[in-house]
Amino acid sequence: MRHDHVLTAKQFSREAIEAVLDRAAEFADGTREPRHADALLGLLFFEPSTRTKMSFETAAKRLGGDTIDMGAVDSSSVTKGESLADTVRVIEGYADALVLRHPKQGSAKMASEFVSIPVINAGDGAGHHPTQTLLDLYTIQENAGLDDLSIGVMGDLKYGRTVHSLAHALTNFDTTQHFISPESLALPPEVRYDLDEAGTPVEEHTELEFVLPDLDVLYVTRIQRERFPDENEYRAVASEYGIDLGTLAEAKSDLSIMHPLPRVDEIDPAIDETPHATYFEQAHNGVPVRMALLDMLL
Repeated sequence: MRHDHVLTAKQFSREAIEAVLDRAAEFADGTREPRHADALLGLLFFEPSTRTKMSFETAAKRLGGDTIDMGAVDSSSVTKGESLADTVRVIEGYADALVLRHPKQGSAKMASEFVSIPVINAGDGAGHHPTQTLLDLYTIQENAGLDDLSIGVMGDLKYGRTVHSLAHALTNFDTTQHFISPESLALPPEVRYDLDEAGTPVEEHTELEFVLPDLDVLYVTRIQRERFPDENEYRAVASEYGIDLGTLAEAKSDLSIMHPLPRVDEIDPAIDETPHATYFEQAHNGVPVRMALLDMLL
């Protein structure tokens, strides 16, 4: 993986995923020593971020390196009309790798064509978020293993880049994927086509209650206001898909509930105190997983 770009979860083989997760476990338990004292990671975030940005920054520093940050878009040369291609070509001269979040789908791939250092896609619109997927897989592995699983993904499947990336990565494992959403937010046809081509068992539902008893993992996602071109469409579905303690009455005792965060009201805070809740653990796993990825790329 050295010097590769990380643009989409579709590029991951099972072998590559397991290599990252194994190295992440070594960083998590302290058996692998940091070794990148001179490395500089460039952070280019054209959209807001808390967990992704801070965990990349933490990962770089725990590896012994550091970060440089473009900062807010409105205080950068982007406001003067600088193109993304020119921005990444400039920052390439300052950093050893770039982490890019951008509202336009395909932006990371385009940026990678202008630089020779690794570009890591930290989210490109409604496209992909491959490093989120790696920490999701690490969390699933820690709680349930990665084979012989029934995994439900609920909420915004149309615009949810974390959903698209996870769905593609899970085709490398023995899983059945259940997608639960309103029809207006169903999985995009191109993603469903890829899953069918990979031979992955897929079932689509509009209600959680009928499939919940069979699930080993439930991955809940936020209905994303910022992805909706129509405010009325957002309001029509925003409150339809959520879970509380009552919802879980028929769930397996060892069901793992995940969420890429931030949540709004789709998971009742009362669930935080149950053994089902793994979403904060999931967020914390971003550090060792991104340490492993950076260690391999650099």
